[in-house]
Amino acid sequence: MRRLGYEDRGEYIWERDWDVLVLLDACRPDTLSAVCSEYEFVPSDVPTFYSKASSSRIWMEKNFSEEFAAEMSATRYVCGNPYSGKHLDSRDFGQLDEVWRYGWDEEQGGMPARPITDRAVETRRRNPTDRLIVHYMQPHFPSFPDPLGSQLKLETFDDSEEWDSVWDRLEGGQISTERVRRSYRENLRYVLDDVEVLLRSIDADRVVISADHANAFGEWGQFGHPYNSPIAAIRRVPWVTVSASDSGEYEPTTEYEAPSEETTTDVDERLSNLGYL
Repeated sequence: MRRLGYEDRGEYIWERDWDVLVLLDACRPDTLSAVCSEYEFVPSDVPTFYSKASSSRIWMEKNFSEEFAAEMSATRYVCGNPYSGKHLDSRDFGQLDEVWRYGWDEEQGGMPARPITDRAVETRRRNPTDRLIVHYMQPHFPSFPDPLGSQLKLETFDDSEEWDSVWDRLEGGQISTERVRRSYRENLRYVLDDVEVLLRSIDADRVVISADHANAFGEWGQFGHPYNSPIAAIRRVPWVTVSASDSGEYEPTTEYEAPSEETTTDVDERLSNLGYL
């Protein structure tokens, strides 16, 4: 890591000003910029932010620590990332809505965007003055609109020993970079369509569209988002500031479900679906 100039760089999310923080898990700024012509809220020159971590787990540990207890207690977190089940305590937040516990798509092996949007809209409308974090799981693989067909076996996602990630295939030369980029880009479009719904269904002066980390496509010999990587391809994420205005037209359909007695195995299965285990 020394040859890469490793140091504990990056900013905490609490150091910036925002009312609603929309996290697009594993989103690269250049990929977001590439689709700017399709979305009014995406600029061609995407501003960036240096994340405190290269993985969701470490990102949560660093941003949701005791140091930020006051900020967390005044924040509502609508979360689609299963790492919350292992690393977060609902008592530390104004509200922690772990949508992945009841909105998971078993067939796709991932967390779809719409339940996150629905819960975020409902939460913001009920609590318009509280800070809100909305954590989507896209464009992180698996890609919902383009699951790479037979090259990405979704049925093996719940078995960590059989799960063969897109990044392993790319690094091993079994799939082309362009094929992975195309699927990744389609997955980004998929979630941006929902962000569009969100922005016209809530009121907020300052909505920031960002990410916990990004993805590497071979930069410095790295692929995906390995733990403790210092490289900019993974640590530099979007920081796009927009506003939101509720037209009142959209009505959420996903209803909140109270947490059940989720076992460690259940959480592990969700993480395996995403290639974390």
